[in-house]
Amino acid sequence: MTSSTKLSDPAVGTTRPAFGTLAVATSMGTAVEQYDFIAYAIATSLVFNKVFFPETDAVVGTLLAFVVFFTGFLARPVGGVIAGHFGDRIGRKRLLVITVLTMGTATIVVGALPTYEQIGIAAPILLLLCRILQGLAVGGEWGGAALVGVEHAPPGRRGLYGSWSMVGISGGGLLATVAFALLAGLDEEAFLAWGWRVPFLASIVLVGVGLFVRSRITETAAFRSAQHGRNLTRLPIVELLRTSWRKVLLATGVSISYNAFVYLVFTYALSYATGPLELPRQLLLNATVVGLALQLPSIVLSGALSDRIGRRVVMTAGSVFMAADAFVFFLLLDTGSPPAVYATIAIAYVGAGLMYGPLAAHFAEAFDVNVRYSGISLCYQLGASLGGGLTPTVLTLLYMGTGGTLAISVYIAVLALIACACLAALPTSRPGQIRSLEGVAGAEQAGSERAEPAQPMSGGPEVQSAK
Repeated sequence: MTSSTKLSDPAVGTTRPAFGTLAVATSMGTAVEQYDFIAYAIATSLVFNKVFFPETDAVVGTLLAFVVFFTGFLARPVGGVIAGHFGDRIGRKRLLVITVLTMGTATIVVGALPTYEQIGIAAPILLLLCRILQGLAVGGEWGGAALVGVEHAPPGRRGLYGSWSMVGISGGGLLATVAFALLAGLDEEAFLAWGWRVPFLASIVLVGVGLFVRSRITETAAFRSAQHGRNLTRLPIVELLRTSWRKVLLATGVSISYNAFVYLVFTYALSYATGPLELPRQLLLNATVVGLALQLPSIVLSGALSDRIGRRVVMTAGSVFMAADAFVFFLLLDTGSPPAVYATIAIAYVGAGLMYGPLAAHFAEAFDVNVRYSGISLCYQLGASLGGGLTPTVLTLLYMGTGGTLAISVYIAVLALIACACLAALPTSRPGQIRSLEGVAGAEQAGSERAEPAQPMSGGPEVQSAK
C-alpha cells in the first residue's frame, strides 16, 4: 500500500522547509559529528598515547590509543542499526536531535577528562566510554541528516539537497584539521597540558547551533505519510535484511570503496609522508585543509549534476577516478615537492566529490520508507568501519610486506572497480524520472523496470534501473 499524499497535504501535517534551512540543518549536524570524530582521530596520534595511558612504554601507549580509536568505528554500525530502528519507527527529526546532543556531550567530556597521572586507570576507561558514545552517535547521525534533505527535496533536486549532509562531513573534517593546525605553534608542554583540549571544548558552539537549527525543521512528508497510512514496520532491520539484503550488500560495497579511498588520503598519507618520505607534518595538514575546502563545492556540484544526468553516471565516474588516482597519488606524493603534495591531496579530494555528492540521494532511493533509515545507515556505516577503520592498518601492512606502494594502489583500485560493479546493479532514478520516496517495502519488485514520467513525491512505487 502506498500513499498519494502530497508534501503539503494537511493529513500528513508537514510542509517543506526552505532550502537554506535544510542545508544548514543537515550540514551543521554532520559537521558537528565529523568535527568531533576527526578531532579525536588527530588527537589519538598526537596526545592520547601520552596523557591517557602509562608512559612506561611509548609503543604500548600508542597501540592502546589506536585500539580505543578503532572502537568508535566498531560502534558505528551498531549506532546505525539503533538509530535506524527508531528513525523508521518514530521519525527522522527526533533522532537528529538525539545524535547531535549525544555526540556533542561525549566530545565535550573528552575535553574535560582528567589524565592518567591524575586518576589512573579510570582515565582510559572514561575515554573508551566517550569514544563508544561518539561511534554510536556518528552511526545514527548521517542517515537521519541525509533523509531530512532527500525526503524534503522537491522533484528533480534530491541530489542537490542530499549533498549538503555530505558537505557537513567534509566541513567538519576541515574545521577539526584547522583547529589542530592553529595549535601547532604551541610548545609541546603547553599543547599536552591544555592546548589539545581546546578543539574538544569548542565544539559546544557547533552543537548549540546544530540543535537550534534542527529544532526548527519539520518531519519529512515521506515518514508522515507512512505513519498516517500505518505502513511502519515493527522491526525495520529484520524487514530490511529479509526483503532488501541484496541492495544492502551492493550499497555497502560502494561505501567501503569510498571510505577506503578517503582514509588513504586523510589518514595513511599523513603517516606515509611524515614517515618514509620525511615530509613536514605541517605541510600535510595545510594540504589537507586546502583539499577539503576544494571538496565542498565539488560535492554540491556533483549532487546537482546527478539530478541532471543520473546518480549512477556521476558516481561511476567517481569510482573510475579513484581507481586511476590510486596510482597517480603516490607518483606525485613521492616527489616530495610541496606543490606536488598540495596537488596530490587536492586532486584526490575534488575527484572523490563525484562519489560523495550523489551518495545520499542514491542510497535513499534504493530503500523504501519503512526501512530507509535503517538501510542507508547500516550500509554507510559498515562501509566506514570496514573501508575506513581498517584501511590505515591494511595499507601499513601492505607497505611493510612489499616495501613499496604498488600493492596499496592495486588494493584501492580493486575496491573502486568493485564499487563500479555494485553501482551497475544498484537500482536508482533516471534523469527526469522520480521514484516515490513514500513507497513501502516490496513495491519496487513490482515496478523495477518501469519508466514513468516525472511527478511530485506522492505515491507511485517506481524504482528505476538507470543506465
